[in-house]
Amino acid sequence: MQPMLPMEKYFGQFELVHAFYGAMPTGVSVSETGRIFVCFPKWGDDVQFTVAEIVEGELHPYPSVETNLVNTGNIKMSFVSVQSIVADGRGTLWVLDTGAPNFSEPIQGGAKLVAVDLSTNTIRRVYTFTEDVVLPTTYLNDVRLDFRVGRAGYAYITDSSSRGPGAIIVVDLENGNAFRRLNGAISTSPDPYFLPKVEGEILMNRNPDGSTFPFRLASDSLAISPDGKVLFYAPLTSRQLFSISTEALRDRRIQDLNLSQYVQYLGKKVGLME
Repeated sequence: MQPMLPMEKYFGQFELVHAFYGAMPTGVSVSETGRIFVCFPKWGDDVQFTVAEIVEGELHPYPSVETNLVNTGNIKMSFVSVQSIVADGRGTLWVLDTGAPNFSEPIQGGAKLVAVDLSTNTIRRVYTFTEDVVLPTTYLNDVRLDFRVGRAGYAYITDSSSRGPGAIIVVDLENGNAFRRLNGAISTSPDPYFLPKVEGEILMNRNPDGSTFPFRLASDSLAISPDGKVLFYAPLTSRQLFSISTEALRDRRIQDLNLSQYVQYLGKKVGLME
């Protein structure tokens, strides 16, 4: 008897929604009414606008052309380099702006979380961060939201720094208070023994003079459980997957040095760079 080999199994039909040529998108989100939004961080590609909506197969800057133009005189209301977007199913598109083109030091006031009202296509609120939350090395990477706690909900953001400490940034959406958690902890830091590979070659950063140094990124992957009680996360350059109680993350009575006691190690994950 011949052994049965694995076979592909398809569910439904694939539908081409949009084909991207040129700038690389990092985020796609669909609203409760079916509107599709994408974002393009400025990593060196020719990015005409960092947030867009796909309308009848065409990309349109969202919420406006003006918002996607960096206005140094009003950086709070300008999108600089957006890494992540989340349509929350409640009429709001949340936009996470790194404020750091090409992984540079964030422009002062440029790193922010922005709530865009999908009914009016206007910015409803901007959450900026103090210097002890967004560091000179910070790169805001991903965001998850939970509106079941607090008066207006909480946001959880990963700092996937390549040069400084990783962390999870907690934001109270009512008053905008934000604070770093698991700052530089093992669970939010790159694994120094992890060697990322692309097409069989070790991936390295390269200086202008040709010298190289390790490619390392801190806490990156992020997901929240359906009940909002557990946050799952992982550094990009690591095989390790972790989780922590969101209640513990929000509880500032727990000193950050002691917070790692609440972290659960969930095992190894399959990476994209192995």
